[in-house]
Amino acid sequence: MIEPGTRLAGRYRLEERISDSGGSSLWKAIDEILARAVAVRTFDPEFPRVGEAVTSARAASRLTDPRVTQVFDADDSGESAYVVSEWVAGETLEQMLAKAPLEPGRAATLLYEAAEAISAAHAAGLAHLCLSPRDLVWTTGGTVKLLGVATDAVLRDRYSDEPAAEDVRGLGRMLYAALTAHWPGDEDGSGLPAAPAGDDGVPQAPRQVQAGISHAIDAIVCRCLGIGAAEPITEPAELAKALRGVPRTPLPLFAGLGTAAPSPRPAAPKRPATPSTAATTQPHQPPVQDPTRPAQPQDARGPGRRGRGAHAQHGQHAQQHAQPAPSGQVPPPRGRYDTPPPAPPGNATTVAAHARKPANRALLGIAAAALTVIVGLGAWALSGGGSDGDKGAAGKKTDQGQKSQPPKPATVKLKIQDASATQSPADQHPDGTSRKNPSAVIDGDPGTVWETQTYTSEQFGNYLKALGVTLTLGTPAKVSTIKVSCPVSGGTLQVRIGSSRAPGAMKAIGEQSCSRGELTFAANPAVQGQYVLVWFTRLPAGLKGKLNEISVNGTAG
Repeated sequence: MIEPGTRLAGRYRLEERISDSGGSSLWKAIDEILARAVAVRTFDPEFPRVGEAVTSARAASRLTDPRVTQVFDADDSGESAYVVSEWVAGETLEQMLAKAPLEPGRAATLLYEAAEAISAAHAAGLAHLCLSPRDLVWTTGGTVKLLGVATDAVLRDRYSDEPAAEDVRGLGRMLYAALTAHWPGDEDGSGLPAAPAGDDGVPQAPRQVQAGISHAIDAIVCRCLGIGAAEPITEPAELAKALRGVPRTPLPLFAGLGTAAPSPRPAAPKRPATPSTAATTQPHQPPVQDPTRPAQPQDARGPGRRGRGAHAQHGQHAQQHAQPAPSGQVPPPRGRYDTPPPAPPGNATTVAAHARKPANRALLGIAAAALTVIVGLGAWALSGGGSDGDKGAAGKKTDQGQKSQPPKPATVKLKIQDASATQSPADQHPDGTSRKNPSAVIDGDPGTVWETQTYTSEQFGNYLKALGVTLTLGTPAKVSTIKVSCPVSGGTLQVRIGSSRAPGAMKAIGEQSCSRGELTFAANPAVQGQYVLVWFTRLPAGLKGKLNEISVNGTAG
């Protein structure tokens, strides 16, 4: 019998059972070799799809998108089959929405990241099919994680003849929920309130449920869910492209995106304004988060497939238990010189305290007068009162302060000197096609295309590990953003920056899946270098890499 303390494969020590669902159990465990927390799913002996679950987990382990939960290990050769994946700490979308809907710009950003992750999974032949607000996590490290790709479909016995369209509908439901805090799907998909529906059972459009949602975002949700007569979105990459075209708000650097309205602050008694009371007034603070609200666990999962409905408790991964630190309600402070209550007669100590009050006010008046004199002298010195040789120390310090803050250099489009093909390994199976026209990516003509030859697999037929172009800037610069126009869908595109042409000496600043449009890679903070490498680490579905235009922005020097 599997119980806390059990070791699997001699290294994974089970610590705490998080959930039991559908013939499997989720555990928080410790990898004793690497000394890190991991999520381990074990299976009941009678679970009918153990082999399929392990196979799907192994397939998910090959996904490289950092927004997909990483699978570390999967085995069914011993007495106890198991799947080991990363332990994700943060807050699920459902937990965020228990407070209030998200601001539309943040909802668009969060679901854009999820659509990109699902697009990368579909490019690798995997799907989710069970998407709900419990599967999207904003981690304590400030990143987006999508749980259950490939494995959830097996665990819940889900199948679909149109996996891409099914996942688009799942993403559309999540976006609807993020905007309205209502769930437009099946009751077992989320604990959020059901979305209002018309007489035909079709959910109302988000703008009919929640104010402040733009027509553009509302139209995207309706196209995903088949609300109205607009052309439906059927591909995750198409959804990501649509969300890329609407205003998006950057996500904060901590878990927890709820926008609950603050509770009303009790009004402070009115009193005459004085320097002391103004100095001690505190800004309004957000309300204290209710510590009694139970955390909603979430499932840590990996690969996917298809749709029939078996009942399994969805999304209970304790990795999601971590909540954002509550912020305290700061009451209005008491004025420093509030008048105390009158002292009872005969109390010598209290009478003496009252006698000191006029003295305190006299000292305050002297200090105010001195401050006025100092400010006047400073203004006189700055306005040129007196000769250059007679300026005081205050004037000199002001001049020094002004000279020590030069204007920030403006970010501009950097000049690219040339472009050349680059591959890894450099000396193995040269791709002749890719070397014919690398300058096409910097010629300013979107109609010209740099492309690779066609391979037999997404991994370059096992000949290469990566293939792309290296741009040489006119001078070394601090690179902040790189924009890449990619006319194909799928695959994985990586960008590196460095002061050397060698790919291993460059710093990787990001990876994205192509989606027939412009991708933006941001280096924050900016990276110093003269060379920018843009290459495919996995080929698109057509097994041929293509690039149109690449531009680089930053500051010279």
